[in-house]
Amino acid sequence: MTTRATSANGGAGDDTSGLSGPNPRDELVNHLPALRAFALGLTRNSATADDLVQDAIVKAWTNIEKFQVGTNLRAWLFTILRNTYYSSLRKTRREVADVDGVFAESLSEKPAHDGRLAMADFRTAFNQLPDEQREALVLVGALGASYEEAAESCGVAVGTIKSRANRGRAKLAELMKLNENEALELTDPATMAVVTSKPMTAR
Repeated sequence: MTTRATSANGGAGDDTSGLSGPNPRDELVNHLPALRAFALGLTRNSATADDLVQDAIVKAWTNIEKFQVGTNLRAWLFTILRNTYYSSLRKTRREVADVDGVFAESLSEKPAHDGRLAMADFRTAFNQLPDEQREALVLVGALGASYEEAAESCGVAVGTIKSRANRGRAKLAELMKLNENEALELTDPATMAVVTSKPMTAR
């Protein structure tokens, strides 16, 4: 994916005179994989996710003077991406369908033999979750963000994020007809983190 942002050494929106220390623009590329994963979790569409990340990076690039050096850059970027997504939803007044199932496919790799968590079941269930529950599970589960970081990104209290994640996991279990004590057969830790109460270790 190619972003529209220009080099940190020149170009439009390159005034960093108000910043001290390292230029945060130099770190933006390091957060692209996490941003794309978050975008896929929200949009459930590969092309739309790429556009969303591109728009978020451009906004971050041109508004970098608003970032407070020394604070959480990833959470700041997640907030920009999230706000961009919901702003777009308000304009279109409809959700984008998961035409390719890319995000769900990227999370779970079902064993060759018959496992309890079928890929189709997970994809269908995950896409039925409300946006707020889906984003909480992506941030805390698949991306390994702390509850505090997820709360900061979403602009809500930590307890709210925990509640959304718990409700999302409960809904997934209900939709996939999983019993509370039933063992899940998974090969991917990100998917395990999404459907259980144990977040991944942040990378």
